[in-house]
Amino acid sequence: MKNDLDELALSEHKRLKGKIEIKAKMNVTGKESLSIAYTPGVAAVCMEIAGDKQKVWDYTIKQNTVAIVSDGSAVLGLGDVGPEAAMPVMEGKAMLFKELAGVDGFPICLDTKDPGEIIRTVKNIAPVFGGINLEDIAAPKCFQIENQLQDLGIPVMHDDQHATAIVVYAAVFNAAKVAGKKFEDLEVVINGAGAAGIATAKMLGCAGMDKGACRSVYNIVLCDSKGIISTDRKDLNDYKLEIARLTNKKNKKGGLAEAVKGADVFIGLSVANVLTEEMVRSMNKNAIVFAMANPVPEIAPDTAKRAGAAVVGTGRSDFPNQINNVLAFPGVFRGALDAKAPRITNGMKMAAALALADSTEPTKEKILPLTWEKGYVEKIASAVEKEAKKNNITRK
Repeated sequence: MKNDLDELALSEHKRLKGKIEIKAKMNVTGKESLSIAYTPGVAAVCMEIAGDKQKVWDYTIKQNTVAIVSDGSAVLGLGDVGPEAAMPVMEGKAMLFKELAGVDGFPICLDTKDPGEIIRTVKNIAPVFGGINLEDIAAPKCFQIENQLQDLGIPVMHDDQHATAIVVYAAVFNAAKVAGKKFEDLEVVINGAGAAGIATAKMLGCAGMDKGACRSVYNIVLCDSKGIISTDRKDLNDYKLEIARLTNKKNKKGGLAEAVKGADVFIGLSVANVLTEEMVRSMNKNAIVFAMANPVPEIAPDTAKRAGAAVVGTGRSDFPNQINNVLAFPGVFRGALDAKAPRITNGMKMAAALALADSTEPTKEKILPLTWEKGYVEKIASAVEKEAKKNNITRK
């Protein structure tokens, strides 16, 4: 059953026929301008690049473009809806790239779910783009795809993993201040052990990070649909087994109800309505609850507050405290492009998270900047660019 917001979204998308368009930078008004923009003048530009491929960055749109690549296999909270149905989300991301960071994003939805074919396709289109934003590709193949594209010479980031992790890190960092808890002492439960959940756990635990540049939380427990992730389980894939070795230091067993007992933080990256009021009551005093499943969260914000949660956030823009990767990916790619970085490192991600956290004075109802606020994207971009240059992560 559709609500008023659904009807409005359908009406606007149909009226506009999508959310983005291409506009020319040059005005073609006569023979001279056409000769400069196209033939014969464009031949000189082509030959300049043919003589030195690096000049493509100077003479074309490559220096400010990002491909938003998806196979539609893990869209929002909707799951495998296919490439056509993924288009509205990819268009939305392209719109936000442009509006928030001035980056030209292009939606590219692929009619294949084969990791090898996706990798080959991205490599083949890479000459056009300055960066690749992988999006809504299901785990575990998303890990393989991202890993095998890291030597492409341009930044490649799976947004569902790393932009989510960046925003959640910043949100937990600020929420701990509001709740009167020490970040380093937090006990965190992450429900959902897919792309976003695993990346978030690694970032909160500072796995692979420069220990001097970040602080890790005290203990992290992940749950999937079968219960708590632990090294005792025999049904884990390689990625879940790796995260099992890094988390659950107390070797908890059972399901979500057992995981959240005595926890300080719940991070939901899963499905609707799995966290109950009773579970929140079993958490530590002044609990932090981030129910980020879209479009329906793991628990309704009012219910979580009634159960005693001190800080509550969701992934939705129509509730207070939106914790959504839109707060990260425009600034991260803007900074990486400005730095001429060939990849996005863990240090750059941590710089982005700390810059985002520092972009607002947190309160219970506003732990992070609002998406449309001024300043935070530039702050993230500057921090990412600075980190890249400090570590000589730039094109030769």
